[in-house]
Amino acid sequence: MKNHNNYHPLARAIKYALAASLTFGLSANVVAQEDTPDTAKKEQAVEKIAVVGTRSAPRSIGDSPVPIDIIGGDELNKNGNSDMLNLISTTVPSLNVHSQPISDAATLIRPINLRGLSSDSTLVLLNGKRRHRASVISFLGGGVNDGAQGPDLSVIPGIALKQVEVLRDGAAAQYGSDAIAGVINFVLKDAAEGGSIEVKRGEYYAGDGTSTEVAANIGMPLTKDGFVNLSMQYKNVDATSRSVQRGDAQGLVDDGNTFIRNPAQIWGSPEINDDITIFANAGLDLGNGGEAYMFGNYSERDVRGGFYYRNPTNRPQVFSNDGGETLLVVDLTDVGNGGVGGCNNIPISGLNYQQMNAAVTALPDNCFTFFSMFPGGFTPNFGGNITDTSLAIGTKGEFKNGFMDGILYDFSGVVGRSESTFQLFNSVNASLGPDTPTDFEAGRYIQLEKTFSADFVKYIPAGLYEDLTVAFGTQWTEESFEIVAGEQASWEVGPYVGQGLSNGSNGFPGFQPQTAGISTRRNYAAYVDVEAEFTEQFLGAIALRFEDYDSFGTTTNYKLTGQYRITDDWAIRASTSTGFRAPTVGQANVSNVRTEADQGVLVDIGVLPPTNPVAKLKGATELQPEESTSYAIGLVYTGNDFFVTADFYRIDVDDRISQSSPFEVTPAEIAALKAAGVRGIDSLTSITYLTNDFDTRTQGIDLVANYSMDLYGGRSSFAFAYNWNDTEVTRFTNITGEFRVSRLEDDLPNHRATFTWTQSWDDWSAFLRYNYYGSYQGVHADDPSRTVDAQWKLTLDAEVSYYVNDNFIVSAGAQNLLDTNAEELPDAWKAELGGKYYETSPMGINGGYWYLKGTYKF
Repeated sequence: MKNHNNYHPLARAIKYALAASLTFGLSANVVAQEDTPDTAKKEQAVEKIAVVGTRSAPRSIGDSPVPIDIIGGDELNKNGNSDMLNLISTTVPSLNVHSQPISDAATLIRPINLRGLSSDSTLVLLNGKRRHRASVISFLGGGVNDGAQGPDLSVIPGIALKQVEVLRDGAAAQYGSDAIAGVINFVLKDAAEGGSIEVKRGEYYAGDGTSTEVAANIGMPLTKDGFVNLSMQYKNVDATSRSVQRGDAQGLVDDGNTFIRNPAQIWGSPEINDDITIFANAGLDLGNGGEAYMFGNYSERDVRGGFYYRNPTNRPQVFSNDGGETLLVVDLTDVGNGGVGGCNNIPISGLNYQQMNAAVTALPDNCFTFFSMFPGGFTPNFGGNITDTSLAIGTKGEFKNGFMDGILYDFSGVVGRSESTFQLFNSVNASLGPDTPTDFEAGRYIQLEKTFSADFVKYIPAGLYEDLTVAFGTQWTEESFEIVAGEQASWEVGPYVGQGLSNGSNGFPGFQPQTAGISTRRNYAAYVDVEAEFTEQFLGAIALRFEDYDSFGTTTNYKLTGQYRITDDWAIRASTSTGFRAPTVGQANVSNVRTEADQGVLVDIGVLPPTNPVAKLKGATELQPEESTSYAIGLVYTGNDFFVTADFYRIDVDDRISQSSPFEVTPAEIAALKAAGVRGIDSLTSITYLTNDFDTRTQGIDLVANYSMDLYGGRSSFAFAYNWNDTEVTRFTNITGEFRVSRLEDDLPNHRATFTWTQSWDDWSAFLRYNYYGSYQGVHADDPSRTVDAQWKLTLDAEVSYYVNDNFIVSAGAQNLLDTNAEELPDAWKAELGGKYYETSPMGINGGYWYLKGTYKF
């Protein structure tokens, strides 16, 4: 396939010099491009080489039979926001991420969407090794991600990366579960010398969301035959607020209540404190063609975000149980029903604050109402501590003797752990009465994964243009999901529950001891992957993978790919594959209670495991794997300094896993649950569960074009990327519901595009990036009555850098330079829940952001 007269010398040298030591599981220390002041000053025309997508020698993305985006480390750093989710989404139009305000655990770890599919339909690799999932399951995941459990990309700092490879094609037959939409491979820096230090400060135009960040990278030799490359990042980010005062809160202010905050409820990005992440990457040449490698990370952060406001006149089972007609009063001397000892509920309809306060003040000492503790109501803050760790150790090389002679090997073990500790601030366990604490630790989720792999590659002379590449291997994985009970006050049934007060920390009841425990699953896999360059023009490959899970059984998947070079400049490529996504252990066993707004009224919704008896009564069945079939065909042009690709794709996914629509829970069912020992459900109005309930067909087009030229006395590079993506739900039942279908089909924009102009001179460099977001469905508070067809938006990002000398660079830039606003809510909806914008805005809701950055390279 390759034309050796035009094949770039760097790529050709890499292939022949390193093929003997390269397998898929490489620690990605090939094709090292050191960051130096010279490379920062000039954009050199170096061919981009990818490891992901093939088990043969690395190849240029123009020679790849599947579409791959490569984002260099320098390009990642040309962005004010250092969150990896934002860094990638501004570069790859087929990848989307939402802001997720007031979304429970999805606020702590935001999910992504590649090609319109859920976050756990994209496989994430680090140095070619499977990355573990986050411990958070996104029950309020913006429709597309409801119930998804994907990896936490935000722990990966841009300064640690040499490049990011985004494979936009189904690859489950090569890499296993989850690779339905594609694969993202993060390649760590591997330099044995040099490094950099960055200091960054930024803020939104609105004057909030201030971010302060320090990051550093250093490469060191590990004896004369190896390297150790260390990276760290530490940052703090203030919260943002894109809120107005709620109408009910303003009404209380107008009635004389001076305890109401303005705004009473916050819509915005959460506060992030002490966000520290450390990555290490090491390799050592063992001689005789062997190499040892090790890499891993430790990351931790504290996150605290907004929640819904609790009105002091009508919040059920805290302030009132009749919609605000009377104020709920309990007798502290009686654990039975209220009304004893003169502790009657106080009629408050038509009373102003002074009159209500006077009535409360006149109560006898044995009578209590939460109005006396929270006269302005309260707004819980939901937060948590997120800890993420991983370690990969392996060795690779080439067998030199015996029947294995000439076979490349890669033996590795990877352990990954994610822990989320959930916290609720400024809330109550109402059933404890005046003895309730106001801050709670509600429990923890812990995701632990262990993967051991043996990968082999053999180059076999077969009379073809290049040797036949035969890759084969096996993998064993153990995945566990643990629920740790919250502190007692977060789930305890207090003495006043019989008088109408709810138990459990209000808004997010703690995990109960009877729901705590560890669930584990094991699986093993075997694969074979054959790649052949039949002629100089034609490349073909086939992959087959068998997996056996101890939960649902076996699955076998295949992939066929090919590329034909029509001329030196033009090539056509195509692929077809089957895939699957195994339900996670967490999805099969998780239970949770969350608070949502239903047409302005707060309701508590329980999430039950699909094997729970109550869930079964509502139609739940044990989860099965999703199954997919993918097709793609594309064109590649690589001539006259242009690089252009156009790819059409279609992905059919059957039995997709998502969260069901809410089902009403009757008093009899609540009584049955309580009799079975389930606590914290007195205020429960409905339940949901995860289910295989619908099929989808996603199709789209990706266009990528790059061109470089000398311009204005310097070097200019132009990059255009466009994605059209359309998802249709082809089968569903009432368990899913029409509204959830509309969210799956319409929440993400069908059209997204970016155009970037990068200009460099000897002492200066600059870039401009236009971001286009097509129309989408605006949704507010996950409410079917609050949707709109939102209009397209265009934003502009810019950065200017000055090279003070060979070591020091100063930069100034802005995201959303012109401060384009997201789609605004109607005034009536703003007043009802206090938000200003539809939170499904693909460009975010925070507006323009400026930043200053200083970089020292050595």
